[in-house]
Amino acid sequence: MPRTAWQDATPSSLRRTDAAVAAAAALVGFGNSWVKPSNGLLTGTPTVTVAVLSGAVGLLLWWRRKRTVVIGWLVVLCHLLLFTPTALAVALYTVGSTYPNRWRLLAWFAGLGCLSDAGALWLGGAWDFRGAAYSLALVVGPLVVGYAVALRRDLAAAAQAELATREREHVLLVEQARVNERSRIARDMHDVVAHRVGHIVLLAAALRVGAGSANRKVADDAEQIRHEGRRALEELRAILGVLTPDRAGRPVPRAPQVDASDLDDLVRSARRAGLHADLSMEGEPGSLPTLVQQALYRTLQESLTNAAKYAPGAEVGIELRCGPDTVDLTVINGPASGPPADELPSGGNGLLGLDERASLLGGELTAGPEGAGFRVELHLPIAPPDTR
Repeated sequence: MPRTAWQDATPSSLRRTDAAVAAAAALVGFGNSWVKPSNGLLTGTPTVTVAVLSGAVGLLLWWRRKRTVVIGWLVVLCHLLLFTPTALAVALYTVGSTYPNRWRLLAWFAGLGCLSDAGALWLGGAWDFRGAAYSLALVVGPLVVGYAVALRRDLAAAAQAELATREREHVLLVEQARVNERSRIARDMHDVVAHRVGHIVLLAAALRVGAGSANRKVADDAEQIRHEGRRALEELRAILGVLTPDRAGRPVPRAPQVDASDLDDLVRSARRAGLHADLSMEGEPGSLPTLVQQALYRTLQESLTNAAKYAPGAEVGIELRCGPDTVDLTVINGPASGPPADELPSGGNGLLGLDERASLLGGELTAGPEGAGFRVELHLPIAPPDTR
């Protein structure tokens, strides 16, 4: 059975609703049969008996949700016997809203419901053109209204399902972007640390050779340093992603290594793409830790790429401030002033990946509208010299 609106309500609220509907139908049925002499096949039966039976038909609606079809047929039959239009309308509405896709069932209810109502009116001496129109409206109307309610409910459920699917896809995309950025950072860390440790290994080897037999203790210590350094390199490759496979099981190629000296190249590329980019620097970015330089490069690269995409021909102000403990990069682009330009090379994962990179480095990335343009700010701490 398809889900209905009451299946999403609480049991207590459903019971109260069912009780109210059944009580109202019972009272209307009792009063209608008491006042009006037209009582279907039981016309001529004592009024009290017919009124009580009509009220009992209304009480059947208490079970209309659990036994929709059974209660529907019972009410159709009782309508022919007693003429209970209120109970009939409620029962047919329930059928239409519960089974909107079972056309044959709805057709049977529509046909037999019309026959039942026409028979009751004819037995009561009220059958004419107006009576036929009344029968059609009484039977088909509730079915159509129930069907419309069910259709709207199903459309709302489909929209909610689609929204939930999009939200799940967005979560997956966000997570994938974070994973990709973490993998890139791991590869960058490998390249940086491997270079430093490799240099230590070479120095240790030179020290061992230089010490020779004159200072055996120094030579042995140098050999131990060289040995441990080589082991550290091997473990680093295993941990930080040199062997990180893609989905096809192939090693992921490492991106070309960049540093702050490449920032001018990015600005020149942006100018060739049609942007009016201007770079101002305070301090010496080349002395920053390698991972910080790479974060600066990737952030500026992505910011200029987005400016070229969404604000071609715009003025772009770039400010880099290198302090004793922190470094700040601010990129502000104005509104577009020209036709779309060719895309600059993308940083890969967008601002989301850059935010992940900044967070892992202990910094913060903020991005958002700035007037008619866009503003990106990167704030990173500078590691002490002995941790670079």
